[in-house]
Amino acid sequence: MSKQYLLGFDVGSSSVKASLVDAETGAMAATAFFPEHEAPIKAVKPGWAEQNPQMWWDNAKLALQKIMAETGAKGEDIKAIGISYQMHGLVVVDKELKPLRDAIIWCDSRAVPYGERAFNDLGNDYCLQHLLNSPGNFTAAKLAWVKDNEPDVFDHIYKIMLPGDYIAMRLSGEPNTTIGGLSEGILWDFVEKKPSEKLMDYFGFPHDILPDIVPTFAVQSQVCESAAKELGLMAGTPISYRGGDQPNNALSLNVLQPGEIASTAGTSGVVYGVLGEIGYDKKSRVNTFAHVNYTPEQTRLGVLLCINGTGILNAWVRRNIAPEGMSYQDMNAMADTVPIGSDGLSIIPFGNGAERVLENKEIGCSVHGLNFNTHTRAHLMRAAQEGIVFSFCYGMEIMRQMGMKINKIHAGRANMFLNPMFRDTLASTSGATIELYETDGSMGAAKGAGIGCGLYKSAEEAFASLKKLAVIEPDEKHESEYLDAYARWKDVLGRAKNA
Repeated sequence: MSKQYLLGFDVGSSSVKASLVDAETGAMAATAFFPEHEAPIKAVKPGWAEQNPQMWWDNAKLALQKIMAETGAKGEDIKAIGISYQMHGLVVVDKELKPLRDAIIWCDSRAVPYGERAFNDLGNDYCLQHLLNSPGNFTAAKLAWVKDNEPDVFDHIYKIMLPGDYIAMRLSGEPNTTIGGLSEGILWDFVEKKPSEKLMDYFGFPHDILPDIVPTFAVQSQVCESAAKELGLMAGTPISYRGGDQPNNALSLNVLQPGEIASTAGTSGVVYGVLGEIGYDKKSRVNTFAHVNYTPEQTRLGVLLCINGTGILNAWVRRNIAPEGMSYQDMNAMADTVPIGSDGLSIIPFGNGAERVLENKEIGCSVHGLNFNTHTRAHLMRAAQEGIVFSFCYGMEIMRQMGMKINKIHAGRANMFLNPMFRDTLASTSGATIELYETDGSMGAAKGAGIGCGLYKSAEEAFASLKKLAVIEPDEKHESEYLDAYARWKDVLGRAKNA
């Protein structure tokens, strides 16, 4: 008897990953990503960032071919498909379902003035109470930019969608989206519990420009004949889950209920927590979206804290401070020779553009308290990592002010969470226990598909096989040292913000 598999795609801006999960055991059977180098991002002007949606499809196809060949799986062995994707992008298609232009992706900042103007004109109270965010630089504001600057393109738009919606459309031939996707675009009204007519009318968008809404966990559509032939899949295979990358990462870590927290620390860093009631930050320093298990009947919101200057600072230190050829592991060992607090050295890590947690201020990266007679490159390495941790804790204070309890953080054992010093500092400064798991976004998307198609009766069943790798408790013995270093860092940050 052949194995049954679940297929998960994770559509990122760097690559597209595909994974096959053994439906019976929940174990990863094979995984691959393309391209093997970082995918190109077009930046025609400063602050712009675009990608051709066809590139995502081509890379998804290549990744799928590799894992099918590795496992010997056939199309009929795949029982359902789930999709995770880069959030906040804009894809526009015509009536032939062909893209009218390259996608404007998450890190493109051209639409900021449109979102800020909408925030002021519609009113802070409406935006925060109904949309839970400022329209900011999200999908709706990006579409407003297209309407204003590319009217010929806008006039030919049949439907708009997010990157994950586009891949689902290519698989099925049917355009649709989810409440979660609309909320990421700041197009969902959480009070009226439907797409925001007020926002759509303000920007002058026709209401039928939005695709049909399908549940996050359900048979949303099925693989069509042409896609089946192109990919080697079985026509009729259900597409039964879709989620933005950060909500999906939380799902991958089985973070679904109020008070549960997920975190990542790659190039940028994220802390993502679940709220069980409507909540928002009045200054929009953190963002609130529908979580994957949100329904109009059940409030489950994801509060997203994003820190731009995370792994990118650590990579800069490796290139410019560490001895040539030193690995991250050796850097971590060198930093660990320095005491907690880096002997008074503090680094503010915000050198990767404007930070939402700082109300979109761009204060840069700075080094404070440097003593030529005391500090070494090892101190700089530790202070950089402490600065990243402290920026996480600073944002988590805002989340706590919204009523979120942060007692436990779930994370994958990857990127900066590979470093024991980073984990110990985060646990001890935040006071939260950290649990590390073996999972990733494409694996979570595959299991989400298993829930959506009914192969799993619940999330508990889907993630029963989730492997816990380590538990890191706060270090009570050295708590005062961590908190003193954090207090000094916050004082330095306050002065840097007001400079």
